[in-house]
Amino acid sequence: MSAAAPFPSPEHADAAPPALLERPEDGVAVVRLHRPEATNALSLELQALLSRMFAELGADPTVRCIVLTGGDTVFAAGGDIRSMAGVGPIEIHQRHTERVWAPIQHCPKPVIAAICGYAYGGGCELAMLADILIAGEGARFCQPEIRIGIMPGIGGTQRLVRAVGKAKAMRMALTGRPITAQEAWVAGLVSEVVPDGEVLATALDMARTIAAMPALAAEQIKEVILAGMDAPLEAALALERKANALLFASRDQKEGMQAFIDKRPPVFEGR
Repeated sequence: MSAAAPFPSPEHADAAPPALLERPEDGVAVVRLHRPEATNALSLELQALLSRMFAELGADPTVRCIVLTGGDTVFAAGGDIRSMAGVGPIEIHQRHTERVWAPIQHCPKPVIAAICGYAYGGGCELAMLADILIAGEGARFCQPEIRIGIMPGIGGTQRLVRAVGKAKAMRMALTGRPITAQEAWVAGLVSEVVPDGEVLATALDMARTIAAMPALAAEQIKEVILAGMDAPLEAALALERKANALLFASRDQKEGMQAFIDKRPPVFEGR
């Protein structure tokens, strides 16, 4: 794996960046939260940096899959409470977190979250923006906002209920109690649970597999699944049919089918 490199952050050129960008191999990017002194709490600076990173990675044709991780012991322990404690409702509204998080939410590339340790509050909400969640056996998920007099504000009610259903989402949001990685897997919140020491390797292996697939097909699959989740079935099926037909105009479709007929590995170009 290539050495971690800071993403450009001219406002804090002399300080350690709160997130690192790695390019371990062709087609794969790793975004690593990097606030070890604050258990990767999602400061305003970190959120802005993640927003810029995902905007650029989403537009980079050389990137085919993104791994998002917080490291070996913690994913993200929530929002930065110090930045919210004395703030009024107008300032909270004017922060427009929906705009800050939009490049992650709408990233066209598949995103894999590699989760070790705590994914609490904003950390759980950030993880839920990923398409595939790989959790270590020791990972814990929690929406504890009620314990400090507020509620989830960046998807922790809406994405959570869509992932685990009303009963489990209510329990998590109203009690603030964490659930284990195994409970999260049973509930449908995570895609896979692996030993803690294998989380990043598993995520990278999956990213490598996805990066080797035809990029246009991967992007269309992600777009149609997300767009169709809350649409009526007939409308969602229409989206699926049109996206499938569109892919028949791609070079990769021609190459993939011909390679199958020729009994040889395909060479995809992302076109």
